[in-house]
Amino acid sequence: MLASQRRRRRRIIPSNGQHRRLTFSASTPRPSSATTGDASSWTRAIRSSVELGRFCHAVALYARMQRTGHRPDPFAASAALKACARLPSRPLATAIHAQLHKLGLRSHVYPETALANFYSKLDGPDAARRVFDEMPVKNVVSWNSILSSRIRAGELGAAQRVFDEMPVRDVVSWNSMVSGYAKAGDMDRAAALFHCMPEKDPASWNGMISGYINRGNMAMARELFDEMPVRSNVSWITMISGYTRSGDVESARELFDKMERRDLYVWNAMIACYAQNGCPREALQLFNRMRKPDVGVQPDEMTFSSVISACSQLGDLKFGLWVEEYMSSIGIELDDHLSTALIDLYSKCGGMDRAFVLFDGLKKRDIVSYSAMILGCGINGRSSDAISLFKEMLDAKITPNAVTFVGLLTAYSHAGLVEEGRRCFASMWTKHKIPPSADHYAVMVDLLGRSGRLEEAYQLIRKMPMRPHVGVWGALLLACRLHGNVELGELAARNCFELEPEASGYYVLLANVYAEAGKWDKAKRLRKMMVEKGLTKIPGFSLVQST
Repeated sequence: MLASQRRRRRRIIPSNGQHRRLTFSASTPRPSSATTGDASSWTRAIRSSVELGRFCHAVALYARMQRTGHRPDPFAASAALKACARLPSRPLATAIHAQLHKLGLRSHVYPETALANFYSKLDGPDAARRVFDEMPVKNVVSWNSILSSRIRAGELGAAQRVFDEMPVRDVVSWNSMVSGYAKAGDMDRAAALFHCMPEKDPASWNGMISGYINRGNMAMARELFDEMPVRSNVSWITMISGYTRSGDVESARELFDKMERRDLYVWNAMIACYAQNGCPREALQLFNRMRKPDVGVQPDEMTFSSVISACSQLGDLKFGLWVEEYMSSIGIELDDHLSTALIDLYSKCGGMDRAFVLFDGLKKRDIVSYSAMILGCGINGRSSDAISLFKEMLDAKITPNAVTFVGLLTAYSHAGLVEEGRRCFASMWTKHKIPPSADHYAVMVDLLGRSGRLEEAYQLIRKMPMRPHVGVWGALLLACRLHGNVELGELAARNCFELEPEASGYYVLLANVYAEAGKWDKAKRLRKMMVEKGLTKIPGFSLVQST
């Protein structure tokens, strides 16, 4: 506890890991020659630090304020408690709690509300309610704090009781309940409350729109969006992001084009929509438009994350190299997220040396970075590196995912390690509880087919629990071309034609199977069919879907 006539020092560990000694005073210290500014200046500085997210600095200022002879006011104490909640630091908050009694601030609503909020985050809503019940003065902010604590804990029934008990409700109270039900997926109750609201602000509408989007109901989300009296950029971005998740790129672009004022976040949302929905060229075109002088929007880390993803999808190493140089020129530093995106790009484009440099420079390696490297090593014939990385990942207690196994199986396929591939495929479910997808089956068909086990590959396709996609049949067709199996080649080709009737590569593959088997008449008929369908071989066309 804090002595009333002397200072007691307490220690905290700031976020930078350095130890710092802080001093709290329960009484008003004697003025110091080092005192600068009045008490209100200190309060403003403390509150500003909290708003900027500099929580350790805010607490340090609170302590220094008292060392320089200033008595903290309720607003300084409230801000310091908010900082403690964000650190979090129970010893500091406990010290300030005791200090509120000594300074006679126990009856002031703002520090008491901040104290309830602190205990809510560290000890749960019951602890917050105990502080709240002891408060001599309560206002709507205090009630909202208790309401939010119940909602954060997922106790919507208790939250509803608090809401019903409130003597006065403001728009924050209503928004909290509406968003609480919406996040829980109970859109009927959320809508009922929303329609009863005496006053709605943009956050009210956005909460409902987000709720419908999370439930996959874009029609209701759009209906509410169209009814909004005033839309902020957050409203537009929320809808664009919703269409992104549902794969409706056209509707997202329609909204984007309707906007009169587009900030960076709007541009990022639309570029991400293209990149995440298989439209990489459109993503890069929009990025280039964003950079034009008449637009005047400076890209940030999120922009480049989507742009690098688009380059990776296109296999455009040249543009990717330019993007990395451009980021450096405008002062964007490579964090782990951007480095991982570049690792994925360089891996898929054959730049494994640069990928390893970036990988070695990561501050923290996660499942995404490991999977990108393993896949890159797999498709670039560096099988031993892929296997070593997989073992290293397991040693680091990082759980593999489906993408990891696509890369590892690809490595076994390129190395011709059939038995190792079989064991790996089997271990996906038996050891790691990852159900194989059609992509994993495609790689296994490729592995078996390359080694001449065509019948085994075909039987594996027949046992698939899902419908084989064109990559599966394409892998079998390529294997039939390698080993001259006409019968299975025809079967695989028929499925490829059905799944991708406009792709000429599969016709060319089957024609080559016929030609190499001496079946010239069939080869000619197939090439004639291509001409009649208007199909021509595209230079550089990938004959088998990438896995």
